Amino acid sequence: MKRVFLILTATLALGITSCKKYLSQVPDDVLTTDDIFKSKTNTDRFLANVYNSLPNEFEQRFAGTDNSGVWSGASDECKYNWSFVYANTMNLGAWANTDDNVDNYWKNYYVAIRNASYLIQNINKANPVEVDAGLQKQYKAEARALRAIYYFFLVRTYGPVILLSEEPVDINTPASELQLKRSHIDTCINYIVQQLEEAKSDLLEDVGVQYGRVSKGVAKAYEAEALLLAASPLWNGNAAYGDFKNPDGALLVNTTYEAAKWQRAAIAAKEFIDTYVPKYYDLYKENNSDAFTAAYLSCRNVMTNEWNKEWIFGRSNSGSYMRYDRTPFHAGLPANQHGAGAQGVTQNMVDAYFMANGLPITAAGADYQQSGFSSFKAPYDVNARSTYNQWVNREPRFYVGITYNNSYWLYQEGSTPIVSNMEFNGNSGRSQSTSDVSPTGYIVRKDVTGSSNEGERGCLLLRLANIYLDYAEALNEYDPANADILKYVNLIRDRAGIPQYGAGANMIPVPVSQTDMREAIRAERRVELAFENVRYFDTRRWKIAGTTNNGPVYGLDMTANGTDFYKKTVIETRIFKDRDYLFPIPNKQVLINPNLVQNPGW
Repeated sequence: MKRVFLILTATLALGITSCKKYLSQVPDDVLTTDDIFKSKTNTDRFLANVYNSLPNEFEQRFAGTDNSGVWSGASDECKYNWSFVYANTMNLGAWANTDDNVDNYWKNYYVAIRNASYLIQNINKANPVEVDAGLQKQYKAEARALRAIYYFFLVRTYGPVILLSEEPVDINTPASELQLKRSHIDTCINYIVQQLEEAKSDLLEDVGVQYGRVSKGVAKAYEAEALLLAASPLWNGNAAYGDFKNPDGALLVNTTYEAAKWQRAAIAAKEFIDTYVPKYYDLYKENNSDAFTAAYLSCRNVMTNEWNKEWIFGRSNSGSYMRYDRTPFHAGLPANQHGAGAQGVTQNMVDAYFMANGLPITAAGADYQQSGFSSFKAPYDVNARSTYNQWVNREPRFYVGITYNNSYWLYQEGSTPIVSNMEFNGNSGRSQSTSDVSPTGYIVRKDVTGSSNEGERGCLLLRLANIYLDYAEALNEYDPANADILKYVNLIRDRAGIPQYGAGANMIPVPVSQTDMREAIRAERRVELAFENVRYFDTRRWKIAGTTNNGPVYGLDMTANGTDFYKKTVIETRIFKDRDYLFPIPNKQVLINPNLVQNPGW
């Protein structure tokens, strides 16, 4: 088993909070403030507690658990069949500022921020024999970087936030002085970047096998992420937020567009690439005699072979519902290969994948067929099978991401081939279960491992492909003629096994205009980073969620068998309002703090 840096006991995870008074009253088996810095063991445990607030996105079935998000189910990528999943409430426009799920991230990340600040302020009290000056600087830098990352998570979810004082609050401070205001969005982003830059000087450059530990590269990558958010249409020239103000009238958003924000984001991403690639990070690739299979394995295993060189940051030792949620029901087949298959993929997401020739399915020359069946062998299969023509000759990432009807399952067991059938009477259809079944006729296939015990997996939070596409996007907005745009998009396409953009042999035409290139980059992000909790935030920062997350959502006819199953069917009608670009500020927080303005529309 890999050696992992951060290991928490359940009592520690539940027992430590930010309040000294509370800490001093917790049971004897939990650290008190007097104990934290007595030994390296205790100091490590407290720092581990700060890390423990990183989101475990494997648990999105129960959003909020370990700060898991709603990001996949509340995007246009997929839908959970279970009504209790909070993303479904959001998609129907039925969520409210009084919901616990709205409060969880606000509350939990501010606790983590306060814990990080406590360590920063008090690490100098650590036992110098066990935690020397060099280690104190490193731990302080890690806490500072984590604090900045947690602020970034808050900002991308709620918008402008309250930036807390870094100094301890005197217990005699009047309540009126604790009723803080939100900071301007640019102030928030600048603070995040400044804190990451300050932390970077004392962070390790190479954390080795201490998986999940913040390094210099991690800090720089999140600088690029924060600056890309600030440059995007939601926060850069958004006239709709012209009246987004604090109670004192101070604006929280600059509604004037600034191209320089894109430049700043591009510079940060390129600095990351120039400094850390390929020495510390590189695109993950596997070899195979067949180029299509090599691309398939590369795009599949970049997720499942944890802590490979493409991973920039992740959460260690993460429990998971992923395998059950993404494994089809498989009635009558081995129990180890039985799941719910309840995380269905939308038809729009299925259609977003390119053809094997690199073209969108709607492009002239794509050779996409909307009907009929062909004998086709998928890259993971041992035989050719009758396959609906819409799924034939698609790009390798399609076969990484989508379990479709009559597809050979990833993990075989026993003498009978496991083939997933989602028709009404199929082994994974609604006649088997009305709960543990796909709502769309497709199931998310990406990042499903072979082990039923996923309690020690690393949960990927950021990888190099994301930074490459960040860089291309930002560069296209302020310097659209720059050759690096095509270079870094093509690096992604090359690894994916599809033709690159260019004028040479076996290439496809370069997008003509800046607008065309913007759409090409967005299409590439949608496919490359599918089901990685990116699309939700992309559609919001681009201000397109009013289109992508509004109206009918399509899948296949889960009530039918045979050819009738393949009929495109409305599975739900989603409601998205302008207010939904941001989470509301929790109502309880607004009630106790008159200086905390609510988000627009809430």
